[in-house]
Amino acid sequence: MSERILVIGAGMAGLWSAMALAGEGREITLLDRDPSPPEGGADEAFDTWKRRGVSHLRHSHAFLARLRTLARDRHPALLDALLEAGCRELGFEGSLTPKHKENYRPEPIDRDLSILTSRRTTLELVMRRYVEQLAGVTIRSETFVKDLLVTPGAPATITGVKLEDGTQLTADLVVDAAGRNSLAPEQLAAIGITIPETSESCGVIYYTRHYRLVSGAEEPPRGAGSTTGDLGYIKYGVFPGDNGCFSITLCVPEVEEEMRKAVVSPETFDAICRTFPGVAPWIEPARTTPIGRVYAMGQLESRWRELAPGDQPTVLGFFPVGDSIVRTNPLYGRGCSFAAVSAHLLADSLAASRDPAQRLKAYRDAMDHDLRPYYDAMRQADRSAIKRARAALLPPKPLTMRGRLLKGFLEDGVTIAMREDVTLLRSFLRGFHMLEHPNAWLKRPANIARIVRVWARGKTRNAALYPPKGGPERTELFEGLGISHVADMDRVRAEFA
Repeated sequence: MSERILVIGAGMAGLWSAMALAGEGREITLLDRDPSPPEGGADEAFDTWKRRGVSHLRHSHAFLARLRTLARDRHPALLDALLEAGCRELGFEGSLTPKHKENYRPEPIDRDLSILTSRRTTLELVMRRYVEQLAGVTIRSETFVKDLLVTPGAPATITGVKLEDGTQLTADLVVDAAGRNSLAPEQLAAIGITIPETSESCGVIYYTRHYRLVSGAEEPPRGAGSTTGDLGYIKYGVFPGDNGCFSITLCVPEVEEEMRKAVVSPETFDAICRTFPGVAPWIEPARTTPIGRVYAMGQLESRWRELAPGDQPTVLGFFPVGDSIVRTNPLYGRGCSFAAVSAHLLADSLAASRDPAQRLKAYRDAMDHDLRPYYDAMRQADRSAIKRARAALLPPKPLTMRGRLLKGFLEDGVTIAMREDVTLLRSFLRGFHMLEHPNAWLKRPANIARIVRVWARGKTRNAALYPPKGGPERTELFEGLGISHVADMDRVRAEFA
């Protein structure tokens, strides 16, 4: 029996929903508030495609191994099209240190630990053109959903949508893929249907600038310095893109107000990047040309919406996917993977039953099993980072014995052991890339033993394994840029006085 499915949104979550649900005689219509992409290629899409519904469209992206393996295994033609359009695959071998390479032996899992890199506009452009060719799938651009159609009941059932022009579209089920700006929760609340949620600030703001290699230039050689780093008061990363483009993102704690005001200037942004040894070669004038302004992204929250609290469905015939149900700090690059995975979990849940309540519970259970561990781990990491950022602006406090031990285990044990032991790095990346539980690798006795062996050697014997300094201390950078390094310290200390 065929089903009519309306998907609100045609961004990452909407496109993955169409790919996951297509077939089985289904009629799928994506309702996109934004215009269609331009007719040209990747560069024209980056320059001209207006996507009000995707506020992070022009921020840095790297697409994790979980997303790439879904494309490879379930949509191989899409992966081929992405590579043809200039998207790149960066394999596991690229993350190895010289020490790793001394004894490296490839294993089958290494083929799954590759990521895709490109501009977000390029990925969406290619995905959209792929989806437009799928049987039974239609994309309606510049179509704004004003409200949901509801049949009362206990629980109520969503039966379609009402468009801005008054048109009503009915469906067997509605997928909310509108992302972080979805209006569906408010629309449901207006008629007395509440979807419980937990949310809290990620504590950071992102700033991104794009660059293009000049004709004949190549990317800097790997190994001269780290292209990613966390200095406490700022995090940074270089993101290789497609067709000679790349981007740099600076992640600033919300508490660092003076830095936040300064970094939006393109000149200041580049000046900051030049202080990081691993980043500076990327923006040498002879190598690259900046593309446009500095893009800021704030109001970042971790959020989880509960579809069946107490095992009681909130509403039937309605399934949020991607950012509409779960959001996390973009620092970990998991948003697009969450969209892809949730879409396929929804497809599996629909295939398992025709009963609306059973479908919703199956989807809820699958999300809890597959994605909740990553959400919880990232939320805890955000909480710790927020505390560290505030503590850095307060008078230092001596660590307890337990605190010193934990700090040493992480900084001189875990981090250093991963720079030497390929097995540990491989195990960590499996969790990072969502191929297994994020904390599974640290629960294996063999991995703990490997870490302790390296830690026990001590800093002197491990000296060659420590990475070079990623950048200047906070005071040095602030003074070099002419930014007050005490204003935020005074403000935070006054708050705690």
